[in-house]
Amino acid sequence: MKKYNITVNGVTYAVEVEEVEAVGSVASVSAAPAPVSAAPAASAPAAAPAPAPAPAPAPAAPSAAPSTGATTIECPMPGTILDIKVKSGDTVAAGQLLLILEAMKMENEIIAPSAGVIDTIQVSKGSSVNAGDVLLSIK
Repeated sequence: MKKYNITVNGVTYAVEVEEVEAVGSVASVSAAPAPVSAAPAASAPAAAPAPAPAPAPAPAAPSAAPSTGATTIECPMPGTILDIKVKSGDTVAAGQLLLILEAMKMENEIIAPSAGVIDTIQVSKGSSVNAGDVLLSIK
């Protein structure tokens, strides 16, 4: 059994690690229930607490529900809406860029599956979306 002192964010913890020689075995790790007080650094000034981040602006309220017979475009994966290239009432062609979705640190273009007129837009720039959420509708 080996004993170590680990310091995380200025708090020192005493941990014991058991070494196991057998291949495929998992070593058991136990942590002390209470942190061990560490000696303060030599006259280090205390850091000022970081200011609270400003609250994010509330996304605009989504438009009304799609009209009957309108084709809905659903989000293919979770992400954030970076830009919306169309507005309600715009006429779009099949394959036209509708909006840009950032997911997994990549910009994904959401395109129109068919020609039509934008009925409703259910998201706003900067809003977070999940897979399956309705982004907009075309009639």
